[in-house]
Order: sequence, then structure tokens, then C-alpha cells
Amino acid sequence: MKHFKFYSKEDILSLTKVRRFETRVGERLQYLQNDTDWQDELQSSTARYVLIGIPEDIGVRANYGIGGTDTAWLPFLSAFLNTRDNNYFNADSILLMGHFDFGDIKYLIDNNAYNQEELVDAYRHAVNIIDDQVQDMIKLIAAAKKIPIIIGGGHNNSYPIIKGTAKGLYKAGLIQLAQINAINLDAHADFSPTIGRHSGNGFKYAAEEGYLGKYYIVGLHENYLAQSVFMEIHNNPFVDFISYEDIFLHERKNFIQAVAHATEYTEDSFTGIEIDMDCIEQRLSSAATPCGISPLQARQYLNFAATDCKVAYLHICEGAAQLSDGRKDETTGKLISYLVTDFVKAKNQF
Repeated sequence: MKHFKFYSKEDILSLTKVRRFETRVGERLQYLQNDTDWQDELQSSTARYVLIGIPEDIGVRANYGIGGTDTAWLPFLSAFLNTRDNNYFNADSILLMGHFDFGDIKYLIDNNAYNQEELVDAYRHAVNIIDDQVQDMIKLIAAAKKIPIIIGGGHNNSYPIIKGTAKGLYKAGLIQLAQINAINLDAHADFSPTIGRHSGNGFKYAAEEGYLGKYYIVGLHENYLAQSVFMEIHNNPFVDFISYEDIFLHERKNFIQAVAHATEYTEDSFTGIEIDMDCIEQRLSSAATPCGISPLQARQYLNFAATDCKVAYLHICEGAAQLSDGRKDETTGKLISYLVTDFVKAKNQF
């Protein structure tokens, strides 16, 4: 894996603040002993989950968005590794594999494009490279019958994650068709036309290629749903949504009822759990919203979905600790850490 950095014990402990009389996640989770034979180690590991990072903002920039989604991984990792290992959260069920680094590709683009359109076009070509490498890694994790936990990065990565997971589960004999479902807590559908890869069309690519079966969006903002996408969803029996306005303004369902409807809609197969950080009110992301769900509701969503779905993977994306326009949020990493631990704790009950 050219663009993947495998973590050693020393890498993990360098971010872990060891303290007497307490045990932290960084001291207990699993890691690869030898990255040369990592596929065999992955297969034989007793871990139920494999944690990887995709700290890139190429897909977001390819969608004319504000860069910065490459800054969430390290703050998350620092917060996560220093979470306490206790009766509530047992870290040895997690294998921390490492993260992708596409910095060389971004550097070449940024230093060779002559104008904005050429820059965006180059970013869209680069997303295809990211797709191939992410898909290959996720496929191997799913084929080893582990649940991938992926921290982004842009929402463009939903496509290679869905594709890789579907192929991996099929290879493992867990499904008869290389196709899975997905639930997405998001202000946007990310179902835009397949005209160049970017953060706004990952699910559309996965659906068109047959890797995505049913797709349900929870909390979609009506103000950011293109009419053409609305009509496509309306005419597609395998895609559905409930809007933020239907939940919180018109109160046709409360929030948990909306999540329950999503899990029921996708219950016929393995389901990927997605959460876009831009749906959380006042949370730093490329498309930050002043009107969204609360961090508590995001945690409730993951807790419910983890317990009610046949989970294929968890993908948390679009969060940023610092955007390219200078805005910062030092709590982004810690919130993502809460979301990951909520998910694992909920799954470990079963």
C-alpha cells in the first residue's frame, strides 16, 4: 500500500499519556507487529474492529468545498487513545491499523495547476486514485470478517468503502451478492450526478455500479436538496430519506423514530453506518450548519444504529479541526472519539 502508513506500538504510545493507576485505550488496543505480513496478521487477529484514518480533503476540494477535512484524524486519535479503558469500554476488541497519506498527490496538484477549473479537474482525477487504494484496503478488512471503522476525510470515501466492504463480505461468503445497504446521517444526499468524482456523489457511484442496495438519509436539509436529485430519489424504490424539517419542524416523526425507520428500511442486508459531521450544529466542516442536530443526537443515532443494524462498517467524515480559511475547533477530535466509543460499546453488547 503505497500511501498507507502502518502504526507501530511506538507510534501509538507516542500519542498516549500513560498515567499510574489507570489504563488508557492506547495501552490496550491491538496493532500490527509486522507490516510486511500485515494481511496474515489481520486475518489472525482477535479484534472485532479495524480502525483506519483517511485524512484528506481532495474530494471536498474537488466539490468546490473548503479544505480542512484532512485535519480531524490526529486530534481524534489523540483523544481516542487517551480514553480510559474500563468496564464500559474494552479496547482490545480494536485493531488500530494506521492511516492513508495522500499528501504527495495534493502537493503535485497544488503546485502545477494554473487556474481554479484545472485545479478542480486535477482533484477529481486524484479522487480516483484514492478510491482504488481505499477500496483495496477495506476489501481485505471486510474479507477478514472485521468491521472497518473509518475516520475521514471527505464523504467521497463512501464510494470505495461501500465497494470494498461489499466485495470483502462477498469474498468471505457472508453475502451472496456483492452489495450492501447504507444509512447516512447527513444534511446532504451526496447523490449528485456521476460527472467526475468528488465528495458529493459517492453514494451515486456506488449505486450505479451495483454495490449499494438500499440507501436512507436521515435529517436531509430541504434547502440543499437539488430538485433533480429529489426527483431521482422519488423515482428510486431503493433510496429514501426523511428531512430535518420533517423531524424537527413538522414533527412527523421524532428523531429516534426517524432512525428506527432507517434501520428497518435497510434491515434485509449488511448496512454501512455513515455520519457526516456537517449535520451537527455549529460543528466545523466544509459545509458547517447553524441549524442541525446536537452532538447528543449524533451519539444516540450511532448507539441505536449499532444495536439495530447488521453492521458492515462505520464511517465518520467531513469533520475538521481547522479549515483552510483559518477557522478552528479544538473539540472536533474529541467528539469523533465519543462517537466511535459509543458505536463500539453498543456493538459489544451483542
